[in-house]
Amino acid sequence: MVRGRISRLSVRDVRFPTSLGGHGSDAMHTDPDYSAAYVILETDVEDGLKGYGITFTLGKGTEVVVCAVNALAHHVLNKDLQDIVGDFRGFYRQLTSDGQLRWIGPEKGVVHLATAAVLNAVWDLWAKQEGKPLWKLLVDMDPRTLLSCIDFRYITDVLTEEEAFEILQKGQVGKKEREEQMRMHGYPAYTTSCAWLGYSDNTLKQLCMEALQDGWTRFKVKVGADLQDDIRRCRLIRHLIGPEKTLMLDANQRWDVPEAVEWVSQLAEYKPLWIEEPTSPDDILGHATISKALVPLGIGVATGEQAKALQFLQIDSCRLGSVNENLSVLLMAKKFEIPVCPHAGGVGLCELVQHLSIFDFISVSASLKNRMCEYVDHLHEHFKYPVVIKNASYMPPTDAGYSTEMKEDSVKKHRYPEGEVWKKLLAAQEN
Repeated sequence: MVRGRISRLSVRDVRFPTSLGGHGSDAMHTDPDYSAAYVILETDVEDGLKGYGITFTLGKGTEVVVCAVNALAHHVLNKDLQDIVGDFRGFYRQLTSDGQLRWIGPEKGVVHLATAAVLNAVWDLWAKQEGKPLWKLLVDMDPRTLLSCIDFRYITDVLTEEEAFEILQKGQVGKKEREEQMRMHGYPAYTTSCAWLGYSDNTLKQLCMEALQDGWTRFKVKVGADLQDDIRRCRLIRHLIGPEKTLMLDANQRWDVPEAVEWVSQLAEYKPLWIEEPTSPDDILGHATISKALVPLGIGVATGEQAKALQFLQIDSCRLGSVNENLSVLLMAKKFEIPVCPHAGGVGLCELVQHLSIFDFISVSASLKNRMCEYVDHLHEHFKYPVVIKNASYMPPTDAGYSTEMKEDSVKKHRYPEGEVWKKLLAAQEN
């Protein structure tokens, strides 16, 4: 029985100075400080049940997301959890269709990041209430109940609710066996930790060798700032990992369309599986052009959902509107048989998205062909329930919730700008 009224919402600006070590650096984001707007929902339940949600940012601008979360707070405050999940579709639409806030969205940008943070906290709360990890809550859910969490507005020309129901019904076959497979072997992952653009060659070599020793077979390289440097780095990495390992490229939206085709063609000899985010995420036709041009080279395109413009679909646990919107994308991907390879990393993205990948395999896609989930090996120590990686695979979380809860001491130290870490850094910058 879902119970509890949401009595308080608080949100904190939590930042980690990852830019100091070049961690997370790419062609577009040269000095990111991995950060999060961290939402806590408190309830009036006697045991003090709380829900925790995050949305990922890169430092500056986190304060803007915090403001947006506070602007959305009235939609959730004093609401009964039963009422929210009992009409989750209606609640989702209420959040994304606020008559005034929608003007600075809709369903993208700062407002949508804030929406994800709030909804991630709601899902964490629901899963904890049920005593299940989020992936298991979804796997055990009746198909009609699951679909009631999705807002089908704007997507019925691509996927109707009845089509989605048929997909979930088919997914019931063999579900128990796939769940056991996940518990035994986990969900395959790839690593981006070795080849951030700001890393020296020595660091790159060391991290690649360590990853190989740990059993990693899939590696992603950041590219896009300098072609000759990319050629040199890709040559180095391909030499280190050998011809049989999988290599992917990520340009982080750096190029225009002709530049993307020319640049990736120059890197084709290193046999990348895909080029990720080659151009603006809003340019659907541009992605289709790039995709068509790279077919003869055997290189796919990976990014967000783009009709007939990609070979690998990437979901995001924070840029999309939490679990609700990701469910619709997973179902659309299944309809068109596009493999889902989520990107993660950041602050908590690995913790969140593992649940979505595991659910997708068990209940929707029923396939691991050409599928893998990104993994980045930093900042997990700040979470109460960090990811568990074994044999280069995500092992299914066993703790109740969405794995979003951070350690209070970490939050206190890294709050911006009053936390201990930032007080020291800002004082040093002034001097």
